[in-house]
Amino acid sequence: MGYLQIAIVLAALALCYRPFGAYMAHAYTSPRHVAVEKGIYKAFGINPESQHPWRVYLRNVLAFSAISIFMLYLLQRTQHLLPLGHGVGPVHTDQAWNTAVSFTTNTNWQSYSGETAMSQLTQLLGQNLQNFVSAAVGMAVAVALVRGIAHRNGHPELGNFWVDLVRGCLRILLPIALIGATLLLIGGAIQNLNGPTTITTLTGGTQTIPGGALASQEAIKELGTNGGGYFNANSAHPFENPTGWTNLLEIFLILLIPTCLTRTYGIMVGSKKHGWAVLAAMTTIFTISLCLLIWSELANKDSAITTAGAAMEGRETRLGIIPSAFFATATTLTSTGAVDSFHSSYSAFGGGILTLNMLLGEIAPGGVGSGLYGMLIIAMLAVFISGLMVGRSPEYLGKKIGVKEIKLIAGYTLVVPVTVLTGVGISMVLPGVRESILNAGPHGLTEVLYAFTSGANNNGSAFAGLSADTPYLNYAIAIAMLIGRFVPIALVLALAGTLAAQKPTPETAGTLPTHKPLFVGVMVGTSYIVTGLTFLPVLALGPLAEGLS
Repeated sequence: MGYLQIAIVLAALALCYRPFGAYMAHAYTSPRHVAVEKGIYKAFGINPESQHPWRVYLRNVLAFSAISIFMLYLLQRTQHLLPLGHGVGPVHTDQAWNTAVSFTTNTNWQSYSGETAMSQLTQLLGQNLQNFVSAAVGMAVAVALVRGIAHRNGHPELGNFWVDLVRGCLRILLPIALIGATLLLIGGAIQNLNGPTTITTLTGGTQTIPGGALASQEAIKELGTNGGGYFNANSAHPFENPTGWTNLLEIFLILLIPTCLTRTYGIMVGSKKHGWAVLAAMTTIFTISLCLLIWSELANKDSAITTAGAAMEGRETRLGIIPSAFFATATTLTSTGAVDSFHSSYSAFGGGILTLNMLLGEIAPGGVGSGLYGMLIIAMLAVFISGLMVGRSPEYLGKKIGVKEIKLIAGYTLVVPVTVLTGVGISMVLPGVRESILNAGPHGLTEVLYAFTSGANNNGSAFAGLSADTPYLNYAIAIAMLIGRFVPIALVLALAGTLAAQKPTPETAGTLPTHKPLFVGVMVGTSYIVTGLTFLPVLALGPLAEGLS
């Protein structure tokens, strides 16, 4: 039954791939502005017809994100003075900073319990708004890189960030989120503004039932690959994810935009076969990861599991092992971070696979926008390496990958490894952090590795077992989130600018084909080799050592 559920989701994605991918391409290339968009531009003094070079585009991204962090931080610090507080106090300084950074960077790392720490207004107005706009920022950056590749006139402009942001929110995210929220309501997710309700149970005890606008937040948290849960249990909570079919719906929403953006890419660059090649590389990595994770969980046969009949620790009985593994693979291979099971309860090798999924850069299919530009970076790195090996000029869709371009690509590939390994190394020698680790030995190292990997890759899922709500970890992981989000964006936009300024080189007999199955294999191999060489030592000390012990 679990394999049938996987087939259903993949079939639904296949049905949506062509029409939705084409729709997103039209949304970002149409010269017309609808009335509501014109009203927004007029209200904020935006000229939608202006075109921006990469430095201006980046400046707008950073300015918008900085304002978003400040406003969400302020909302958390004053939530006890605002409506819909229901007795919740202000969020303390370091946690408010961590959360503001987290939701603005599309990470949604949570070192708090949502139902007790955040007011309904903070979740509905602050965090839910960021679920839309942070996703739209990632899509805008990806589209800017695609334009840089597609430009044939040598002009350096990449488009208008404000137009891309508004269109991403209004034309793409909002309509699909409304449909998703409606389906979740039908499935049993709650949607109200009620405070906590205390009831008397059948045994005479009392239980507090929380309320909240869950369906609306759940839909966009999955669609925008955000992942922040209204409740501490995230998508394992029956109010967020009531049934088996809503679980499949959430997986579908997670994968929809990142998958279909490859079609958008192919249309915008005028070569649909290159979109298929990128999708094939993503699909190969996803399939390898999913098969290995299912195998590791079904083969996990220690004495306790044999007695219980299945490896169900940390998993919802209404979902089961295979659907939970499917959800975990989708959420760690995108930048979602939502969970419907306890990742720390997975087998040692299973936990290592989930960590590796994030260390790959979340490119299969990745987060909304970030997955596409991450895989395009891999494609350009692969064409550079393979072109040098066989003596062919390193070109990608007519754009030369020269010294300037490869420096930017190398910088992109080094940002996350340096951030993760530095954070883990410093944290493991600090006594205060060691006291926050609830499990000794390799598992404890994996907990810290997973936390910084989740932060630097803007994923947001937690391995648990790590008491992360401390001043040091709140600030350290926030720094990792900022670096992992905005340094790669800056490098991607700089790369887009250099590519846009180039006039295309005519294809010759010496041009390396970058759309055929062989090159797809090179892209997949490059992804694993770069990650393996960088992170193998720390993976060997953590999940591999635990699995072999």
